[in-house]
Amino acid sequence: MSVLWNGGGVKRLSTAILGLSALAILTAWAGSRSSSPDAPRDFEECAERAQNASGAERNAQATECGARFAGRRKAGGGYTYFDFMQNRTFDIAGPNPTVEERRYIDSEYMRFLDSERSDALSAELAQRQAEKLVAGFESTLTVGAPIILLPKNPPSKPPIISRTKHCKMEGSLSCSWAKLKSAVRDAFASATKPGSD
Repeated sequence: MSVLWNGGGVKRLSTAILGLSALAILTAWAGSRSSSPDAPRDFEECAERAQNASGAERNAQATECGARFAGRRKAGGGYTYFDFMQNRTFDIAGPNPTVEERRYIDSEYMRFLDSERSDALSAELAQRQAEKLVAGFESTLTVGAPIILLPKNPPSKPPIISRTKHCKMEGSLSCSWAKLKSAVRDAFASATKPGSD
């Protein structure tokens, strides 16, 4: 019985080795295809080649360039990656972010989300407090008839001095002016008295 098992185990082991070998060969072949000397090194090179293509092939190649390379070449050298979720760019070493760069970008995104959440909560809390203040202010206001405040002891009116008594020359300009002034003052005084409607 142990002989049968060894024979079946060896077959399984040799099949696994053969499968892993084939996988390794396929991986090496695919890697050598993408790193061939005529393959584009970054998005800009790929996009330049796509511009030389014609019609629908140009659009397909440009779309492939965008999917293949996440980073964009910087003028001074190096690459930059734009994360549209944060509306922010990150400097990266190559045309695509490394695993470590991807972790950093993701951690910055988590920090960004925490900040956004905190800002939203603060704005909501401020809105609630403002609504409470307005509601409290409106509830304390009572609308009713206007209150007229009158003094308890009205001031006594000074006596009206008529300057016409001192006119020595009737009909002169100074006497006429004094009479006119006195008449206007009396008219306004009688119009403002309560109950003179």
